[in-house]
Amino acid sequence: MAFEIIYKWYAIYTKSRAEKAVYERLLEQQIEVFLPLEKKLRRWSDREKWVETPYINSYVFVKASEKEYYNVLNTLGVVRYVTFEGKAAPIPEWQIDAMKKIINSNHAFHFSSHRFRKGETIKIEQGVLAGYQGEVIRDTDGKKKILIRIDQIGYSMVAEVDILEVKKVKS
Repeated sequence: MAFEIIYKWYAIYTKSRAEKAVYERLLEQQIEVFLPLEKKLRRWSDREKWVETPYINSYVFVKASEKEYYNVLNTLGVVRYVTFEGKAAPIPEWQIDAMKKIINSNHAFHFSSHRFRKGETIKIEQGVLAGYQGEVIRDTDGKKKILIRIDQIGYSMVAEVDILEVKKVKS
């Protein structure tokens, strides 16, 4: 009887400014990894340069099996898994997929560590995030935004979505 290997997404906390190095080391181990990066123009007194920086400092996402659990943990630069009740907290695949889609799209978005007040649960019907659920929040500018909360690391991803593209999910 063969056992099926189950892979789950997890957030790992890295040493300060070690996200890219951890990402590369995990890739070398053939472990699926996701590091959301943004391009920023950095200025020094003598020059300017475009650099890629993590959207979320000190976090990298890995898709690992139980077999790879300690390989990830023992990777240079990794501090610990993000845990809940003493166990690594898995992140639903749809949350990672939604992050990847919104980052690769032209939608305006930002990451926020603020805990937003719980709002209506909605399902996106159209656009790049069609099929995903989130919460509707009101930003201070009064525009409608969609919130995708990643509870395991205390971060949320907020993207502007046309309110006509969403429908309320009945509780």
